Amino acid sequence: MALLLRGEDLTIEDLVGVSRKGRSAALSDDPELLARIRRSREIILEAIEAGESIYGVTTAFGGMADIKVPKDSADLLQQNIPWPHKTGAGKRLPKADVRAAMLLRANSLMRGVSGVRIEIIQRLVECLDAGITPHVHELGSIGASGDLVPLAYILAAAVGLDRAFTVDMEGEEMDALTALERAGLPRIELAAKEGLSVMNGTSVMAGIGAHALYDARNLLALSLGAHALYAQGMAASNQSFHPFIQQHKPHPGQVWTAAKMVDLLKGSKLIRDELNGKSMPGKNALEQDRYSLRCLPQFMGPIADGFSAMARSIEIEINSATDNPLIDTEQELTLYCGNFLGQYIGVGMDHLRYYIGLLAKHLDVQIAMLVAPEFNNGLPPSLTGNPERPVNLGLKGLQISGNSIMPLLSFYGNSLADRFPTHAEQFNQNINSQGFGSANLAREAVGLFRQYMAIALLFGVQAVDLRTKKSLDHYDARKALSPMTAELYEAILHVIEVPPSAEKPYVYNDDEQCLDMHIHRIAADIEGEGRIIAPLSAVVESLSRLKDRALF
Repeated sequence: MALLLRGEDLTIEDLVGVSRKGRSAALSDDPELLARIRRSREIILEAIEAGESIYGVTTAFGGMADIKVPKDSADLLQQNIPWPHKTGAGKRLPKADVRAAMLLRANSLMRGVSGVRIEIIQRLVECLDAGITPHVHELGSIGASGDLVPLAYILAAAVGLDRAFTVDMEGEEMDALTALERAGLPRIELAAKEGLSVMNGTSVMAGIGAHALYDARNLLALSLGAHALYAQGMAASNQSFHPFIQQHKPHPGQVWTAAKMVDLLKGSKLIRDELNGKSMPGKNALEQDRYSLRCLPQFMGPIADGFSAMARSIEIEINSATDNPLIDTEQELTLYCGNFLGQYIGVGMDHLRYYIGLLAKHLDVQIAMLVAPEFNNGLPPSLTGNPERPVNLGLKGLQISGNSIMPLLSFYGNSLADRFPTHAEQFNQNINSQGFGSANLAREAVGLFRQYMAIALLFGVQAVDLRTKKSLDHYDARKALSPMTAELYEAILHVIEVPPSAEKPYVYNDDEQCLDMHIHRIAADIEGEGRIIAPLSAVVESLSRLKDRALF
């Protein structure tokens, strides 16, 4: 079924369904809503006819708002606005991010407070369904008056302003007018306020941010899966996840994390099952596990809470009217505002990148324990496979590759929203959110973390193979792992095209596999939401529900 837009109740999952997964969209036919959209338009036209001064309608923009525009030039003002904003720089945004922005702009305008014709909103949806995606650059917005420059490209292409604006149409690059002609869509002449209403909003940064958070939630779930593999590889205890402990420090994220770890480890033959409270240290084991294992709920809990708070914030943003001015149709008022400022996105994406750095930090220290015989409870150094071959180095190089990514993730965790005050267009935009830039950095951080996650999962596979050998005298970890992690283990091996074996671990001799190809395959599978994330779908779903209990 088509996703119906009405300016409210749109979720991150809804957005991804349209932007990435081919779901169609349509506008609500609610008579009351359509009447409000029409009335907001009429109020603008009546004000123009009465000779009233309205910002961006009968005045120029920003620091030039003291310049009056004659009412017979009100339409020309809107038709001109994309041109001075055709200033994008850098690479093109991914198609899915642009599609998300188009959907969100239509949803925002469907609130009925922006003074545009329904035809303008409908055109954004028509382009989505026709596979017409405007080319938009990744540089150009400071997130102050929304995403003016990126949205100028979307607006101009959607209405067919000029052949200078280009698009992707089902994989083929062409000018916007040619694409509209192929789709049977006529050009639309922008009228009073309509250019400003479409361009003045947070929809591009919000779309990018929604995608980044959606992908990061998958990676958080995979982080828990990796930790569950590590716990089994190191013959750790599950005692620290006991519900009693969490009841006495009941942060929602901590409670959730501990409960998910209990589920992930249930039925394992490799851990020390101590949920009954009785400590059973194995050979060479400490009485209690080191912090990266024992404090896992406390370390990851704030991250889960932070993700949940961001999800709630983004879903408010993507269901908001973010242009200026807004039209109160009940009181027949034109209200000037700053809803276009993307501060929630800017701050949220800064936090997301910071949390990604924390997730990587935790995995990194677990890997460091896994490869060190003095800490891994009896596994060989660097998780080498064949003990009879003296030249094997195991996963030594894989750890180095992971270590090369870790500092980058920490660097991306630096904030952007608090930096670089601007004095754009005559000091009008003298405060800004940097939301667009922060969201783009978040997308890059997610991509880096996806590569790191691929490496982290390979460590988990090798560790549980070696632990199974010590515990059951064979290497087929499927016979020893918990059911949930056994599914994850099988999915990883399937993706890297390595059959499970009782005779040898994943990496036996150094020259029997190309680890770089395995990293590539896993990362691609995670990005495409393929087989590897499927065993953790319940974890992802429960995390998405946690937003209703978000604290921050």
